[in-house]
Amino acid sequence: MGTVRVAVIGDIGGHAAELSAELSALGVDADGRLPHDLVVIQVGDLIHRGPDSAGVVALVDHYLTTQPRQWIQLVGNHEMHYLRPPMFRWDEHLDDDTVATVRRWWLGYHVHVAVSVKTATESFLVTHAGVTRPFWRRALRSATDTAHAAEVINLLARVDDGKIHRHGALLADNAPNLSAGPIWADTATELVPSWTGHRLPFSQIHGHTTMVDWRIAHPQTHPGTSDTTYDFDAKHEIISFDGGRIIGVDPGHRADATRPWRSLVLEFCEWPQGGIYAESI
Repeated sequence: MGTVRVAVIGDIGGHAAELSAELSALGVDADGRLPHDLVVIQVGDLIHRGPDSAGVVALVDHYLTTQPRQWIQLVGNHEMHYLRPPMFRWDEHLDDDTVATVRRWWLGYHVHVAVSVKTATESFLVTHAGVTRPFWRRALRSATDTAHAAEVINLLARVDDGKIHRHGALLADNAPNLSAGPIWADTATELVPSWTGHRLPFSQIHGHTTMVDWRIAHPQTHPGTSDTTYDFDAKHEIISFDGGRIIGVDPGHRADATRPWRSLVLEFCEWPQGGIYAESI
């Protein structure tokens, strides 16, 4: 395929109509097929909050079945609620068929925790919540190659390594934990502070949480970040450090959708890597 566009879609949170509309904007045709030059990465938290979690899962299942090389599905903490013993209480529960689909994805290695994307000028590690500096140092042994980092994370997830699921501020009023894992790290209290004053080994893209509440537009700031940009139309935040950027793409959908929003599109990318397509490349 050569170079491709990679569209990173943030947390959908049960909003099937929003996902369909964004895919149409990216060029999905009338038959529902992704354009040949497009790879979609969805960062997890497909479900809960919105009106149609089952519809979201069914739509994603269509692409994982019909165009699996063009849809990379990452897992969020809300999907993990059904893949291991629950770590939090959630009043909404998926129907049995939808739960079975999510579990089939996991057992069939159709969903992952991390993926690497490389453009001509920048390497990105894409996860649900981001990789904190302590996690990078201890679990990834200070890896500097994003493909290797993604491969290690995906392997740790499959052996149910506790570091992947380590939580902090978002559960049960816990104190911030700078070692929180890539499914749970909170952007404002864990991910960004862990890198403050340090050099990033590579850039990152994540969903899960943001520095800003898009509905009230009150960003949080931290010393040691040279520049922070908020795109209120796209619902993206870009925090620059020495060595790279941390880009958040969670639009903050709740019971109702946050609008406007759009995916983050990276141009001229190598095919996404990271131990995911090792058998077929």
